[in-house]
Amino acid sequence: MIENTDFNKSEQYTLSIRLSTDGFSFSVFNPLGEGEYSFYDRQVDESLSLTANLKQTFREVEWLNRPYRRVNALIANKRFTFVPLEFFEDEQAETVFYHNLTKKDNELVQYDILHNNNIVVLYGVDKTSFTFLREQYADIKFHAQSSPLIEYYAAKSRLGNNRKMYVYLQTGSLNVYAYERGRLLLANSFDCKVNADRIYYLLYIWKELGLDQERDELHLSGNLNEKKDLLAELRKFISRVFVMNPVNNLDLQTINLCE
Repeated sequence: MIENTDFNKSEQYTLSIRLSTDGFSFSVFNPLGEGEYSFYDRQVDESLSLTANLKQTFREVEWLNRPYRRVNALIANKRFTFVPLEFFEDEQAETVFYHNLTKKDNELVQYDILHNNNIVVLYGVDKTSFTFLREQYADIKFHAQSSPLIEYYAAKSRLGNNRKMYVYLQTGSLNVYAYERGRLLLANSFDCKVNADRIYYLLYIWKELGLDQERDELHLSGNLNEKKDLLAELRKFISRVFVMNPVNNLDLQTINLCE
């Protein structure tokens, strides 16, 4: 628990921050310890901007103002797209991004190069939030939420010969990643708040990719508050449905694999 963390040793720790319009999540990891994580979730005031919520959080949570060995920021939104690494040109990043997504005010386009998967993830960051976090932590590393998950799931998917779909559930969204023995077939994010919508999207993608109902695998992680009902429905159509471990905050843990 975050209350039991000794922040007098914060310079040994890695702080990771997930930024989302429906809330912030934080993890504190001691790489010199036993590999344990402490987590803290923070609700946002929807009447305030993302940056205003961040500033309020930093005023009220004292340990965020301490120095850390490393700080990561994960941008959790649907504004991301992919480019094959062989075709990527740094100076064209913004042009490619807005070719695939509508232009948005106060947005900064960033990218992650995923060498293991030979792709580049282009993503949008709220510019004022980006500037504020840079002011707090000069060496902060920004990443799309999907980047560490893509790397982690890719390694998992290389086991066995069957194709695999990985699903990361959040309060109002569904993130889907599909692979064929380590090769990324699809990555996408959908707005979903109820199980009926989650089931619809998952079965639609499963069918579109031509995945086998008996052989191929579906792996779930993330916020599984309605897990029992979701699993029961999915198993009516897909034989091999699994819950991954760890279930929650997988993105905040796998980001440390990017160090």
